[in-house]
Amino acid sequence: MARVNKMEFGRSGNNKEVTIDTPIALTDSNFEQALQKYPLLIVDFFAPWCGSCRMLVPTIEQMASEMAGKTVFGRLNVDENPRITSLFEVQSVPTVIIFRNGELLDGFRGVAPKAQIRSRIKSMIATIMSL
Repeated sequence: MARVNKMEFGRSGNNKEVTIDTPIALTDSNFEQALQKYPLLIVDFFAPWCGSCRMLVPTIEQMASEMAGKTVFGRLNVDENPRITSLFEVQSVPTVIIFRNGELLDGFRGVAPKAQIRSRIKSMIATIMSL
């Protein structure tokens, strides 16, 4: 489950934006809601038995913290969520897909050195933001 900053309330009672700084848990039942709620969503499709997926976790968690307020990262267990896995034709894990306003824009499969993954995700985000 995602760790989020507590919501703060101003004097007028208006709530301030909640910043999500860790990956959120995505499922078949909440995926569409997340696509609608978060304009820029980066999803890590993984399996618990996958060694490469486990290697990717620290990078995804660190980037979620660094990019809090700009984008939201999510993780979806492919073994427990076959509908979404099939919908996006995820054939291998790890697979990382970037969505903007609910639309699939870019992604990649497999694992690479941490610096390469960070660079690739940041490059994809920069390209998307310039559209």
